[in-house]
Amino acid sequence: MRVASPARWKSGLSPIGFFLRLFHKVESSIQDTVMDDRNSDEGATKRSALLVTTLAAFLTPFGISSVNIALPSIGREFLMDAILLGWVITVYLLASAMFLVPFGRVADIYGRKRIFTYGIIVFSFGSLGSALSNSAATLICFRILQGIGAAAIFPVGAAILTSAFPSSELGRVLGINVVAVYLGYSVGPFLGGLLTHHFGWRSIFLANVIAGLIVISFTCFKLKGEWREARDEKFDLAGSIIYSIILLLIMYGFSKVTTVLGMLFVLLGFSGVWVFIKWEMKTKSPVLEINLFRRNRVFAFSILATLINSGAAFAVTFLLSLYLQYIRGLTPEHAGLILISQPIVQGLVSPVSGRISDRISPRIVASIGIALTGLGIFLLTILSERTALVFIVANLGLLGLSFALFSVPNANAVMSSVENRFYGVASGTLSTMRITGMAFSMGIALLIFSTYLGKVQIGVEHHALLLRSIKVAFSLFAIFCLGGAVASFAGNEVR
Repeated sequence: MRVASPARWKSGLSPIGFFLRLFHKVESSIQDTVMDDRNSDEGATKRSALLVTTLAAFLTPFGISSVNIALPSIGREFLMDAILLGWVITVYLLASAMFLVPFGRVADIYGRKRIFTYGIIVFSFGSLGSALSNSAATLICFRILQGIGAAAIFPVGAAILTSAFPSSELGRVLGINVVAVYLGYSVGPFLGGLLTHHFGWRSIFLANVIAGLIVISFTCFKLKGEWREARDEKFDLAGSIIYSIILLLIMYGFSKVTTVLGMLFVLLGFSGVWVFIKWEMKTKSPVLEINLFRRNRVFAFSILATLINSGAAFAVTFLLSLYLQYIRGLTPEHAGLILISQPIVQGLVSPVSGRISDRISPRIVASIGIALTGLGIFLLTILSERTALVFIVANLGLLGLSFALFSVPNANAVMSSVENRFYGVASGTLSTMRITGMAFSMGIALLIFSTYLGKVQIGVEHHALLLRSIKVAFSLFAIFCLGGAVASFAGNEVR
């Protein structure tokens, strides 16, 4: 089955036309959200906060999804095997996970706009370095820098929104933010495939630099004011270092769990969790408020559900990108056109999901969402070398629907369950679980590739083993979703 090239799409149905209409919808939603007080200072603050955070919410997922589609091209230029290719994605996620909660806490103390701006600058510099890389090692180093910058964008943006808007409007603005996130995921595969096909994979990182400069400009000139609800508290440097080392040991060790050294790292990491909890319980200004987990059931179970959902779902795009380009022989451009179906559906449904979560308990909607995720991933276990591409597109649409039903109600439950002085920490914890889940998802994929393929460059002779690895990964991820549905149903009690 051939996929029509962009030039053959009718203008009214072209991906670019769809993205422009979706962006216009986001812009209109921003205006409608603050219509009642557009002439007041409060209304101006709301509009600026929503505009800037929405632009930033687009930036980081675009950076992730566009690189996914370029991995085979990167692998061919730098002679990278499947495992090393996975690390191009994993190091970004790992660096983000290590710094999300500390940066969220720093933003609560020293100013959310300030840390937000620094994050975008670092992300843009990491993107420029990635574009100029001349080796796999250099590329991976700059991807780490990108991840550190993203760690200051993910949690602080949501904290700014939560500070600027009342709780009665929070579900709607988070829904708009999620639309921007999945607009970024939507544009990523299509534009990433287009850029890679015509200009090479480096052009993707240059596009990130341009987008980053735009967001920096809007932040400096549009976003007024600052939010520092915890300005009188001290930053827990020791706790932050312990926290980051724990995540590094666990995630890196897990990727090499088949070796003695990998198992040792994992054990040391989990042992460090006990040390971290003890430290946070006795310090006056902890980087992570442990009581949020001990005394807040909504927060604890919603965070757990986020971890499981991300762990089950993130590697789907990575695996399907390899499947479509290696096994089915599609170009990056055509593979991107197929992969956009999931985030497009999610971007369309997320605002509706956000409005629902403002009115009723998000428990039912979020639980249905993660259950549908399990169903969609399970259906991908039947992939073969001749599976109809229409089936893949329809299944990705189902996954887009399920992600939308889960993401916004779950985020609303987390942010609505804490006091305003913990907004940065709560948002950082939510983002950490999301990013840690993504890294865990990639770790599972890398572990399976290591078992079935080993360190080999993927050729035609390896397609059967690659397909088997992909199907095994999908089977495990579908099982994870069952536990996520239970956690979501148990935790989301907020109305």
